[in-house]
Amino acid sequence: QVQLQESGGGLVQAGDSLRLSCAASGRTFSTDAMGWFRQAPGKEREFVAYIGSGGTSTDYADSVKGRFTISRDNAKNTVYVQMNSLKPEDAAVYYCAARPLLSRRYQYWGQGAQVTVSS
Repeated sequence: QVQLQESGGGLVQAGDSLRLSCAASGRTFSTDAMGWFRQAPGKEREFVAYIGSGGTSTDYADSVKGRFTISRDNAKNTVYVQMNSLKPEDAAVYYCAARPLLSRRYQYWGQGAQVTVSS
């Protein structure tokens, strides 16, 4: 069974840092592009960060550029997002997702990790 499991969420204060992890199982994700998305209450899910299969190609939403860093460890089938200088508007449920090689969409999704940022 293919599974993505996020961890590392929690309650932090504005300005703090947090690192989310996403552990993949059930198949090899080393050739997949991976992404992080988030959804705040009452809002649509939005893109946060992307990383290519090799780990060198990355992209970020403008709202998190310079504060968030995505990385991956293919040996551990795990992708991370380091979130620094968190703001209250970063509060959301964060999801990781996998986009298989040659696929145009993210096919596998985690259950989400809650991030709460107090001001």
